[in-house]
Amino acid sequence: MGLFKKKATQEPVLPVNEVHDDSTGTAADVEAVMKKYDRESNTRVWEGAPKVAISILMAAFSLYCIIDTVFLTTLTEIRLPVFVGLVLLLGFLTFPARKGDDRVNHLPWYDVLLIVCGSGAYFFYAANAMTVIQLSSRIMKEPLYMVIGFIGIIALIELCRRCVGIPILCVAGVLLVYTFVNLMGTRALTADQLALTLSQVIRTMFYTTNGIFGGPISVCAKFIVVFIIFGAFLERTGIANFFISLANAVAGAAPGGPAKVAVISSALCGMVSGSSVGNTVTTGSVTIPMMKKTGYKGEFAGAVEAAASTGGQIMPPIMGAAAFLMAEFTGEPYSQIAVRAILPAVLYFTGIYIAVHLEAKKLGLQGIPRDQLPRLGHLMKRIYLLFPLVLLVALVSTNTYTMAYSAALAIVATIVVSLPDIILDGIHEGGARRSGLDLGRMVFGALEGGAKGSITVAVACGMAGVISGCITVTGLASKLLSAIVSVAGGHMMIALVLTMLCCIVLGMGVPTTANYCIMAATCAPILMDPSIGVTMMAAHFFVFYFGIVADITPPVALAAYAGSAIAKADPMKTGVNATKLAIAAFIVPYIFALSPQMLFIDVDSAFQVVQICISALLGIFGVAAALNGFLYRHIPMLLRVVIAAGGLCMLVPGTWSDIVGFLLVAGVVLYQRFSARRLTAA
Repeated sequence: MGLFKKKATQEPVLPVNEVHDDSTGTAADVEAVMKKYDRESNTRVWEGAPKVAISILMAAFSLYCIIDTVFLTTLTEIRLPVFVGLVLLLGFLTFPARKGDDRVNHLPWYDVLLIVCGSGAYFFYAANAMTVIQLSSRIMKEPLYMVIGFIGIIALIELCRRCVGIPILCVAGVLLVYTFVNLMGTRALTADQLALTLSQVIRTMFYTTNGIFGGPISVCAKFIVVFIIFGAFLERTGIANFFISLANAVAGAAPGGPAKVAVISSALCGMVSGSSVGNTVTTGSVTIPMMKKTGYKGEFAGAVEAAASTGGQIMPPIMGAAAFLMAEFTGEPYSQIAVRAILPAVLYFTGIYIAVHLEAKKLGLQGIPRDQLPRLGHLMKRIYLLFPLVLLVALVSTNTYTMAYSAALAIVATIVVSLPDIILDGIHEGGARRSGLDLGRMVFGALEGGAKGSITVAVACGMAGVISGCITVTGLASKLLSAIVSVAGGHMMIALVLTMLCCIVLGMGVPTTANYCIMAATCAPILMDPSIGVTMMAAHFFVFYFGIVADITPPVALAAYAGSAIAKADPMKTGVNATKLAIAAFIVPYIFALSPQMLFIDVDSAFQVVQICISALLGIFGVAAALNGFLYRHIPMLLRVVIAAGGLCMLVPGTWSDIVGFLLVAGVVLYQRFSARRLTAA
């Protein structure tokens, strides 16, 4: 997904140069760390005419995606191969074969070959789509088509290695071998049989909808790319700076204010971006130096930003683009999925907010002086920046138009809300001609940024299609189901723990979209089995959540590494702290798997909704206090266990569990308050 880019002409959020010191990392430090750990950050260096040409190609790709999705009714067998072919073309122009290749304007011969042959394979399919449809299974007897399909698969795998990572390739590789062996069966190991089996694999993965051109890439081309482009346009309006300033005005003066600013601004930015690393770098470059100056330790400051930024992927309405995939897999309307995600997301950010507040109280930290903060009344003059987001949510939620058309209208709205700033800047610096140039740069830059942000997601979706295809063709899903059901012995908790481990391990280094596609095809059906008994929506949300927390779960915790680079702190300690802060993401999925009322499923009345929300918020307070170990004073271990138990009871929907939990949490709070008063009086 895209990263927020701050415009040079934008009014600064805070005088960052006043809070920056040698104890915090620079942009170069962050870039070095991300190039070390994040493949998506390793891009070619283009300058001069080649840079301009590639930028034009990127912008043209975004325009094509918008036009094709919104206005054209092209045959699927033409539209998807053209889409993937263009992704491969731009991908090999963007990502070098190895990390650290920073040679300027360098494109080796083998990359030229991959561009021509790899992209050409998909364009060949598109050009001969009717022939492919007519041949059907007889295509396996056409050597040319088999060679083309093999080249297309290999090219996608290589680009996946460059921009997504090795973990997903390991999974895909094992499953492809398993598929080959499964299709081979008990046939004799002759050259003809091996060739026939290979042809079956190629046909399934390249020429049917059970492989590369399956559900994930279809949803990506149809919905996700347009929403990524919308996010890129919205970033150019300066909404990231607006969110950070708004968070400063609301919470900056509170105890430990900068940490609370990080939580609020990351939640707001996450609605647009859904990128954990992107949010960490964007808001963290402002909030982490302020947190350290206030008195937070570096590993805690980096962890706050990483944990809060990771929550961007579970924050409606965008939810890291996985919400659209979830709608495709479950058949539920997108608007319902966004509504069901609200309470878990609120609990997640509430837990982090409470944790940073208690840490501030424990350390005796103050907020930012009010005279250094933006005024809320002044910020309200720029509230119009939210209009495109509000318009998008309204159009999608009411099903007024299709999701793609709604996103296109929202893109037009972002251009409109950008006009006041562009026109005013033009008046001050050069008149109407300058305004026109600035508008052109804004539109062109957004189109280019949207295309760049789409490459990795599209490649991951293509590989996820391969994985899902292997599982479907071989019947592996039913075999996994039988194995886990037998191990779990019908116990839901055992099945949930096994699924959680699978999601976290696979999610380390795998984009959220790809991780969710794989888990939705493998683990979600297992949880939905009658012997386990998890509802469909709860199962899909469960695998979605635990795929996300890999970004802050050591040893591969990209968001935590980005935060540690800015804070100049130990990456592992930052990751551990981020995991503690994000404890809600580890607890809440179990709660809604056991009691789907938290997702507003099978809720009887409005009163029950209010009860669930209030009790859950009080419950997350109890859990956060237990982990922090401080309320009005230090909490002894026994009382930490009691208040944690009370918090967990209140997180489980139910009147009696709420009453028991409330009594436990309230008892500890009151005891702490009175004992703190006695200590002060003494």
